[in-house]
Amino acid sequence: MLTRELLRREWTAFRRPGRLIALAAAALAVIASGLLHAFGSQVSCDGPCPAAPVAADGSAVGDHFWFLHRGLGPDGVITVRMTSMSGTITYPPPHHDRIVPGLVPWAKAGIIVKDGVRPGSSYAALMMTGEHGVRMQHDYRHDIAGSPGGLSPRSPRWLRLARSGDTVTGSESADGRTWRTVGTVRLAGLPETVRVGLFAASPGDLTLREVGLGGTVEQVRFTQATGVFDHVTVEGSPGGSWRSEAVGGGMNHTDWEKHHNASGAVEKDGVITVSGTGDIGPGGGEGAFSAERTLSGLLIALIIVLVLAARFGARPDGPETRGVLAARAAALGAATFATVLAAACVALPAGLAILSGKGVPVQQVSPPTGARVVIGVAAVLALCALLAYGLGLLTRRGPVAALLALALVAVPYAVTAVPLLPDAVSQWLLRLTPAAGFAVQQTAVEYPQVIAHYAPSAGYFPLPGWAGFAVLCAYTLAVLWPAVTRTPADRPADRR
Repeated sequence: MLTRELLRREWTAFRRPGRLIALAAAALAVIASGLLHAFGSQVSCDGPCPAAPVAADGSAVGDHFWFLHRGLGPDGVITVRMTSMSGTITYPPPHHDRIVPGLVPWAKAGIIVKDGVRPGSSYAALMMTGEHGVRMQHDYRHDIAGSPGGLSPRSPRWLRLARSGDTVTGSESADGRTWRTVGTVRLAGLPETVRVGLFAASPGDLTLREVGLGGTVEQVRFTQATGVFDHVTVEGSPGGSWRSEAVGGGMNHTDWEKHHNASGAVEKDGVITVSGTGDIGPGGGEGAFSAERTLSGLLIALIIVLVLAARFGARPDGPETRGVLAARAAALGAATFATVLAAACVALPAGLAILSGKGVPVQQVSPPTGARVVIGVAAVLALCALLAYGLGLLTRRGPVAALLALALVAVPYAVTAVPLLPDAVSQWLLRLTPAAGFAVQQTAVEYPQVIAHYAPSAGYFPLPGWAGFAVLCAYTLAVLWPAVTRTPADRPADRR
């Protein structure tokens, strides 16, 4: 049975110089790696690097498209007929040596109501997509499916957005007479006059190149989408002319746009053609430095902790009973948790501050998310230490226990953090091994309407944080339980 006196005694016994030095080295590895990574990161732009667009909730988003627009009052409607959608993909696989016609799945063109032209401002859009039919999207994260299929001059799509105060309703029609509501959304805080009009955007074409033993790295290539519209009507406009501009800037710099088809809007005989590149959606900090990368030293700290804990379990400091083993485990776990927590509390905010100060794009992390990451990784390393401690108790051989712990935890964590193994293999390793616990540090979010490489090497774990932590807990319990239960129970004298 655990008592305060027993805990104090085992904590005093645990604090040997060698163990304290090892824990200090683990903390230093976390802090030094994070700061070195931050100081060593550079960014290069033609002039000042633009800041990533930020939505009303503070999250980084993508907001980059061509916009032909005019004002719309508090009550108004825009209606268009869309007859064509085409696109261009540069250097597609397998040879990456041609420019071909085509649309990426989430290329989009249609109509949009937006709170000004500032990147990150609130919006609602009704659109045709490359492969997902009609969609209504608003405020970057939200996506509502409309009718599937494509369109052509013989089978056009009519699109309509109706605004009533803060409420926007999207509708579609095949003939312009019978309408079907796709969705109704509320955009809180819209001003009296917003911008409304036609838009086109096309995110980069994502292809994967094989490296290592089957791992993959992503390659993103330029694409462009073009929508053709007619029968454009706007009711409820306060007046003013149409304006054509690139929201988010950065268009017409590629050779394709300069010499073949410039992004922009062209009107001829009542037909409007809008071409654009970019995307409107969540997670817009493409190439942004993710928060967990400031904790790259966790692997070194993990190796140190596993070896220390395995040796601690294999070399008893005196007679053992269940109460003594529990007290030693508590001392080891608490020391590891406190050490990693302190190191992570320094490395994560300091690393992000250094990166931001240097102008490097940084993924925004809310205080609750940051707290979840630092507390989570501290708890994970504490559990990993208890797992290695249990292996030491079972084997009674420090080197053997350390090798087993490294094979179970450190090796899967290391090989899945880089594009070495096939993505499917990495995902299963992070489902079936104790390394699943490191899912607690993930801050990236997977969105079905965003094209990305959702793989462990890109920072995406196959299990949510709580599930990965549960897997690690199960392994730790499976090792510690037999190690403790085979030990004699406390004698009456031990309970006093």
